[in-house]
Amino acid sequence: MIPPSTRPDQAPTVRELTAAAELSRYAPSVFNTQPWRWRVTPERLELRADPERQLATTDPDGRLLTLSCGAALHHARMALAAAGWRVDVDRLPDPDAPELLARLRATGPGGLDLAAARLTDVIPSRRTDRRAYGDRPVPGELLTGLRAAVEAEGAHLHLVRADQMPMLAVSTGRAADAELADPAYRAELHHWTHRPAGSGDGVPPTTAVRPAPRRVPLRDYAPGDAAGLAAGTDFDRGAAYVLLFGDRDDPTGWLRGGEALSALLLTATAAGLATAPISDTIELAWPRRMMRELLADVGEPYLVVRVGWGPPAEELPAAPRRPAAEVIQVDGDD
Repeated sequence: MIPPSTRPDQAPTVRELTAAAELSRYAPSVFNTQPWRWRVTPERLELRADPERQLATTDPDGRLLTLSCGAALHHARMALAAAGWRVDVDRLPDPDAPELLARLRATGPGGLDLAAARLTDVIPSRRTDRRAYGDRPVPGELLTGLRAAVEAEGAHLHLVRADQMPMLAVSTGRAADAELADPAYRAELHHWTHRPAGSGDGVPPTTAVRPAPRRVPLRDYAPGDAAGLAAGTDFDRGAAYVLLFGDRDDPTGWLRGGEALSALLLTATAAGLATAPISDTIELAWPRRMMRELLADVGEPYLVVRVGWGPPAEELPAAPRRPAAEVIQVDGDD
């Protein structure tokens, strides 16, 4: 975490802004593509999408790319707030530069934000845990807290009811089957699961989980290969499945949805819960329509997240991260 500011200055230093951008590298992203770029100036942080890291087959509209960037934006916001800065965010500020997703400007010292500090503390330790969760149910008060965290970011959260679980399981399983039947998808999956050594991205076999019976199928990141992790002996009986959704299906909605996703995941992690985003069911048009029906057409589905009590977190390897120098440009650097 960035040390809280004690200076009377009215703006953070370039070093503090850079530290916030560096911490955002831990944000979750589709296929661990980390499709963001930061520019640091003495006045602000600028977040841009990296179109070269967009998944052309899995994410042709850039929905998941923008959600991923929104999660990085929230990480940076929390880091600055935890350091005692008030931050204004201008989202999608330039219609002629759609890749410019946000500008962050610190407006002055704001006092230590303890809630932001709590979330910032768990950023480096948060993991996507694809292993099976146990029978212990998630308490209602924790689910209420997750919903509040999401709503504070301008999105909504629907707890999938027991009678809706078959629709979720069927749509997710059929979406996965349809994608695996597509040679272009298989090639894209192979590209991001067989990355060169030192690339700092992708989903290596060490973090993939071997297929096993689950209440809702999970993406097979190592089809035909030896995944590094066993699912375990549990069957997700106590897991809760929540559907993150918003009021609009456009880049502004997706960006805010990504910020809400980060808030959900960090709040859950701080409470000791395991989490695993599930995007299969929104990657194709027809299962996405099923998720919209599951919401009774009251919003646009962004992502499903499985939440529960998982195996020991320390046994889960960290996903690789790109070096800061590849992601962050500091004005004045050579």
